[in-house]
Amino acid sequence: MSSSSVGSLPQGFIPVMLTPFQETGAVDYPALAQLVDFYLETGAAGLFATCLSSEMYELTEEERLEVTRFVVDQTAGRVPVVATGTFGGPIAQQADFVKRIYKTGIHAVIVITSLIAGEDESDAAFLDRMHQLIDQTDGIPLGFYECPVPYKRLISAEILSELLPTGRLIYHKDTCLDDQEVARRIAAGAGYQFGLYDAYMVNAVSSLRAGAAGLSCIQGNEFPELIVWLCNNFDNPEKQPDIDRVQQFFVDCMELVHTAYPTIAKYTLQKRGLPISLYTRREVGLLTPELQRDMDALVETASELQASLRIETIYAGKLVS
Repeated sequence: MSSSSVGSLPQGFIPVMLTPFQETGAVDYPALAQLVDFYLETGAAGLFATCLSSEMYELTEEERLEVTRFVVDQTAGRVPVVATGTFGGPIAQQADFVKRIYKTGIHAVIVITSLIAGEDESDAAFLDRMHQLIDQTDGIPLGFYECPVPYKRLISAEILSELLPTGRLIYHKDTCLDDQEVARRIAAGAGYQFGLYDAYMVNAVSSLRAGAAGLSCIQGNEFPELIVWLCNNFDNPEKQPDIDRVQQFFVDCMELVHTAYPTIAKYTLQKRGLPISLYTRREVGLLTPELQRDMDALVETASELQASLRIETIYAGKLVS
C-alpha cells in the first residue's frame, strides 16, 4: 500500500482518553458518552481511545473492543479515532487483534512499541517483527505509541525511515523528551502522510514549531482548552508573551498532573461537573487531601490564565465565560 492510500490524521490536539468506571468497577458508558462530547467541545481534533490513560491493561480484551466501538459510535464521524491494538504475544496473535479492533471503525491502530520486542532485544528484531505485523494486517493504517509500560522503547528517526516507505504509519505518540530527536523524527516523516504528536508538554512549543502535527498528552484530561489554544497559536509572533506563559504553566505543573494519575484527572473533571467517578482499576497511589488542594489551586491558576487569554471554558458540557 502506498502512502497516498492512507489518510492522515488532522493537526491539533488528540487527547489520550480516560475510561470512566462505576463504583462497582464496571465501565460507565453514559459517563464515557459525556466525556467524548467534552473532548470534542474543547476542540480536540481526534481521540485516542484504549491507551494507558484509558487503563488499557486493566480492560479485558472484549472491553477494549467494546469501549473503542462505543467511542467511535459516540463520535459519529465528527473526528477520527485511533486505539491501541497490540497487547503482546506472537505477531500472528497481535495481528489478529489489530484486525479485530480496526473493524470497530477506528482510523488507525496504534502499536505499543515495547510489546513488539523485549527490552533486551535489538532494533533489528523490532524491525523484523514490525515488517511481519505490517505484512499480516491487510493494509490497515498504523501508529506508534512509546508507552512507558511495560518499558519505554523509543523509535528513532532511523527506525522511522526504515518503516515509513511502507506507507502504513500515520501517527506517532512521541515520548522521547528530546526536542532535537523530535525534530529528526519529524524530518524523517516529511513527504509521508505521517504525524508526530508530542506527549511531553515541556517541549510542546518547540515540537510544534519543528513541524509536529499536534499534541497527545495527559494534561489534555485537565486543561484541554489551553492545549488547543497552544496548537492554534504557537506560531503567532504577536502572541509570543502569551505563548510563553502557557508553555511555562505546563512546565510548572508537570509533576503534579502525573501524581496519582489518572485518578487526579478524574477528580479535575468531576470539579467541572462531569459525571465521572474516581474509581480507577490501575494501581496509581492515593489521591490525598493534600493532592486535591494542590490540584484545586492549579485549576484556579489555569482558570485565571484562560480568562486573561479570553479562552472559553467547558464546564459540564456547557460554555462558561
